[in-house]
Amino acid sequence: MNSQFKHIGIVPRPETPHIQETIHTLVTFLKEKQLDIYLDESAVKDGSACDEDIEVCHISDKSNMGKQCDLVIVLGGDGTFLSVARIIAPFRVPIIGVNQGHLGFLTQVQREKMVVTLNGMLTGKYLPEERILLETSLIRNGEVATTSFALNDVVVSRGGAGQMIEFEVFIDREFVYTQRSDGLIVSTPTGSTAYALAAGGPIMQASLRAFTLVPICPQSMTNRPIAIADTCEIEILITKSGDARVHFDGQSFVDVQNFDRIKIHRYRHPLRVLHPTDYQYYKTLRQKLHWGEQLV
Repeated sequence: MNSQFKHIGIVPRPETPHIQETIHTLVTFLKEKQLDIYLDESAVKDGSACDEDIEVCHISDKSNMGKQCDLVIVLGGDGTFLSVARIIAPFRVPIIGVNQGHLGFLTQVQREKMVVTLNGMLTGKYLPEERILLETSLIRNGEVATTSFALNDVVVSRGGAGQMIEFEVFIDREFVYTQRSDGLIVSTPTGSTAYALAAGGPIMQASLRAFTLVPICPQSMTNRPIAIADTCEIEILITKSGDARVHFDGQSFVDVQNFDRIKIHRYRHPLRVLHPTDYQYYKTLRQKLHWGEQLV
């Protein structure tokens, strides 16, 4: 096989049923194709990989795979996919998701058909898609305190005390509104089927170049989700924080204080996702959201 990719990274989700079997099948397949394999060190530490596979792989940390690999394969669910995507996005390395979870919006390769599907994808039989990411800076006392990425969403939300938070929203430095609510979701099209959907936001086609701002339980019933171009910069000024936090893809967070400014814009590099050739966006929505099937 003449593969387009020579250096393949593998990142499995820890403590997943049958993951050792899946890793072994994948490593054996890639080794038969004489490809260099980089296995995430977490699979060694938690016993997900057997000794036979460890011996034929380069052991690496996923934070280095963007520099070492020209393709990364994620064995897991959407949560694992999100965590890896944020790490490799700056390196513009494409990513393939093999579904080991439940929903699988992002991990499109079926575990049962993994070898057959990947055999075609490695030779160029795939559908590429670029997904936009959010880059967020938390500014405190005029200085950048932290910077983070998100593929799904950035969420400003109240903390454990349960008090509503108050904030002002600006788009391209133009004042939009003041809001008192449980928080605000700034979502990419990828994240529009996640938390934003549950909060009443619209589903956006994955390739759309836009963001949505979705209020979480606003005090004013006139606060509604709005969609804006992905060229815009969003700024959120926290005026009453309580014990609020800002979350990134629901996997990491930082605490916010009164008069913190949260600046959000599109990250300069999109994430390149490779899908199987039979991938259909609306079919995925229909299956995952249990929509009705075609009648005629």
